[in-house]
Amino acid sequence: MSSNVGSKLFPALIGAFAACVVFVALALAGAFDSTADTSPASSGSTVPTQTAANPSGGLDVAGLYERTRSGVVFVEARGQGSGGASGSGFLVDGNGSILTNEHVVDNAQEVDIRFGEKGDPIHAKVTGTDPSTDLALLKIDPSKADGHALRLGTSSQVNVGEPVIAIGSPFGLRGTVTSGIVSGLGREIQSPNGFTIDEVVQTDAAINPGNSGGPLIDDRGRVIGVNAQIASNGNASNSGVGFAIPIDTAKDVLPALKSSGTVKRAYLGVSSAAVDSQVARELNLPTDRGALVQTIVRGGPADDAGLRGGQRQTSSGLAAGGDLIVKVGDQEIADPGALADAIAKLTPGEKVTIEYFRGKERRTAQVQLTERPDQANQG
Repeated sequence: MSSNVGSKLFPALIGAFAACVVFVALALAGAFDSTADTSPASSGSTVPTQTAANPSGGLDVAGLYERTRSGVVFVEARGQGSGGASGSGFLVDGNGSILTNEHVVDNAQEVDIRFGEKGDPIHAKVTGTDPSTDLALLKIDPSKADGHALRLGTSSQVNVGEPVIAIGSPFGLRGTVTSGIVSGLGREIQSPNGFTIDEVVQTDAAINPGNSGGPLIDDRGRVIGVNAQIASNGNASNSGVGFAIPIDTAKDVLPALKSSGTVKRAYLGVSSAAVDSQVARELNLPTDRGALVQTIVRGGPADDAGLRGGQRQTSSGLAAGGDLIVKVGDQEIADPGALADAIAKLTPGEKVTIEYFRGKERRTAQVQLTERPDQANQG
């Protein structure tokens, strides 16, 4: 079940397109998980996977770092004038494709990457961006790739307590590694354009400004997330509570970023809240499952179809009186996450039947979905 993070969050990058340095904390990672690769370690090959354990039984951080560090790069983005930003990224294939955070290269006019601590700058082209997941794809001449593509694992199979390392360039210090554990799962953070990124991985591995776009790696050398944000009470340095965009999300969007450079998503135009037995009882709802509509975007697909948002605030903080969505097409809706998943499987322009309760009455509506806008507050 997803959990909202209430404390203040910072993205992790160094700089912003301004003359001063701005500290922000965000990041990402990946390459598809498969069996171990025993081919020679040449440029563009994939890092083999094997459990990194030291003789005492703990995580062999040094060994894991040595096997994966060559695939991680330092990213420098420049805008107009002297402004710029920097972060991290990593190779995802043998064709010179590098995954990083969208906020690192947003509005950049020139982007360079560097391999290792002393690598020369290599020009990179931004070939795809997706602000809704804070992911971007860079492309370099594959003959200049001085490292291995990292394997992408499966974030849905990660467990709390598993050991991880984070590699990146905090404060511009290239090739920095920190270690920790997966300290939470199913978190939610906000993307640069205001939409929610869900199923986020929480870690206590130190994440600081400049880690943006760098990988969170499990003990088999597989990327499970992208170090994305840190929770803080007022400053932008490591707090021991970091968040990584799940690698499953990256694997979902990578094909579109490679083929077209953008990700087009269906859009319903609602915000909703989860329902449990207590909420159902307090609000006199007919069921304790579903997505309770809180707000409707004016002029959006749900609004055009006649769906209704909450009418009054309750002591629990929920808006009561909104429609309770329980089915989209053939998919039963148990909570807001299921609603988001159902809409994500559809395409802009597609018509779908939505079943919902208004009070005790079960109703249906035909909704024609549109394309998700650039910002969450746009209709």
